[in-house]
Amino acid sequence: MRRDLLPQAGVSTRTGTYDGPSGRNVHDLLELAITTAGAAGTMLIDKRPADLRVAHTKSSPTDVVTEMDQAAERLIIDRIRASRPADAFLGEESGAAAGASGVRWIIDPIDGTVNYLYGLPDWAVSIAAEVDGEVVAGVVAVPTRGELYTAARGEGAYLVRRDGSTEKLQCNAGVPLERALIATGFGYSAQRRAHQAEVLLGVLPRVRDIRRAGSAAVDLCSVAAGRVDGYFERGPHEWDIAAGGLIVREAGGSIGGLNGRPASVEMTISAGPGLYEALHDLLVPLSPERD
Repeated sequence: MRRDLLPQAGVSTRTGTYDGPSGRNVHDLLELAITTAGAAGTMLIDKRPADLRVAHTKSSPTDVVTEMDQAAERLIIDRIRASRPADAFLGEESGAAAGASGVRWIIDPIDGTVNYLYGLPDWAVSIAAEVDGEVVAGVVAVPTRGELYTAARGEGAYLVRRDGSTEKLQCNAGVPLERALIATGFGYSAQRRAHQAEVLLGVLPRVRDIRRAGSAAVDLCSVAAGRVDGYFERGPHEWDIAAGGLIVREAGGSIGGLNGRPASVEMTISAGPGLYEALHDLLVPLSPERD
């Protein structure tokens, strides 16, 4: 049974434009990301083999890449390149490819590969468009839930559901730390996980509860949608957080690292107004960047 997304519903951003070479209209970039993420998500559901295989592992035996990660990234790059051959790419599986247009696409074909491998629902296709180093359009598709999260810089963030309904997203604001539901994730090496468990011991008594979905992109969209109040994790790469980070910011939230640094593989923190600072200050003395 097909589970097509409905990317055309309620996500027009025709006011967003950027100076420079032609073809850098943020609406056009967003629409291309939407249709491409929808196609990739549909393929990942419809073509998922019953005997899905692990193609190889990355940082550890638990950090897997499936054949479908590779197929989805090829589909995404091929579709975008057919429309915009001069653009650059950064993909989780294929690495970096240079371009000449000033536009770069940051792609995670399956964020939450272990969830996908096990048939769990929280995995996502994440596509962001960056113009001259600034992310201006982002899409996170969660195909098994029939959800498509979108944002364009200065245009707000939206959730489009399979039934065509659209919701403008807004982070929860003013949540005190002790009532905050916090999402997090864990690395793949045993040494990193051991320290992350120590950090969690310092966080858990101070918050309402902890949630672990298994996808940084889904966690960031959950912050944007008010399904969780905040998120932190050591380990997400640029392709994990580029689209979701824009969605959070356009929903009124913040995303960053420790002590004023940007969000990075070292540490990513996200939350709505009021909570972001409290979560940051809770984490700092716990040394969460240490493995």
